[in-house]
Amino acid sequence: MKVLLLGSGGREHAMAWALARSPRLAKLWAAPGSDGMGALAERVPLDPLDPGAVTRFCVENGVELLVVGPEAPLAAGVADAVRAEGVPVFGPGKAGARLESSKAFAKDFMLRHGLPTARARVGAAPEALAAVREFGGSCVVKADGLAAGKGVIVCTALAEAEAAVKTLAATGAGATLLVEELLTGPEISMMAVLDGKSYALLPASQDHKRLLDGDQGPNTGGMGALCPVPLEASLLAQIRGDVFDRALAGLAKDRLDFRGVLYAGLMLTPGGPKVLEFNARLGDPEAQAVLPLLDADFLKLCLDCAR
Repeated sequence: MKVLLLGSGGREHAMAWALARSPRLAKLWAAPGSDGMGALAERVPLDPLDPGAVTRFCVENGVELLVVGPEAPLAAGVADAVRAEGVPVFGPGKAGARLESSKAFAKDFMLRHGLPTARARVGAAPEALAAVREFGGSCVVKADGLAAGKGVIVCTALAEAEAAVKTLAATGAGATLLVEELLTGPEISMMAVLDGKSYALLPASQDHKRLLDGDQGPNTGGMGALCPVPLEASLLAQIRGDVFDRALAGLAKDRLDFRGVLYAGLMLTPGGPKVLEFNARLGDPEAQAVLPLLDADFLKLCLDCAR
């Protein structure tokens, strides 16, 4: 089978490694790939954010499966363009990817479909400033749009929260802001592969976002990850029922075609697990810790979901 993988990061390196282990693989391209992936895939000088260029490559080279690593190509509608040519794609279309590309959209989705999540206010900078005062400064300020994991600022004081609003509002992702109540508890990453009608959970993992030692400094896209994270059976059942079962039902009700990975960032609060965010792809760095533990044929898993 001929496969094209989009992306160039550590996550995509792990995905290339997992795909290359499959006996079904005949040819693997990576666009743009990285030097480290050279032994696993042929690198292609292709812009992964250009739906037309990706589609042409797939058609002209007989690609039988497109696997999308990062979030930006999904938000750009690459999956929709390639699917329109009859090529299976592991990754949701632009509409489904809004669960990641718009935090305001995701929050509305969670509330409408009964998923446990933090109280929040949504609006432009003036509304966000009013919200941080309502929360007394103890809150989380989030940019609505994609920010490479750097659009979230955790605040514990009013001056800090007001500064966070001004900082994020000045970015391209922050025209709309979310201000959420500050939840407490350990944070975990739960990822599931969806075929549009059902899902299978991947092992729980945990990424460490803070830039500096001692869990200090600003949030990053992820400094490291560990997997597995031990969870009691009762807690795992609660996560399945309250988060993923409701999310799957919500996707069906909203007629959102979602074939790929739904990643829920969860806070295990004293009141139970609550959804902090959704992502529409494998986590990075979590994929680097999760994929080596899979016994399944990753290529077959991707193809079964894509079809």
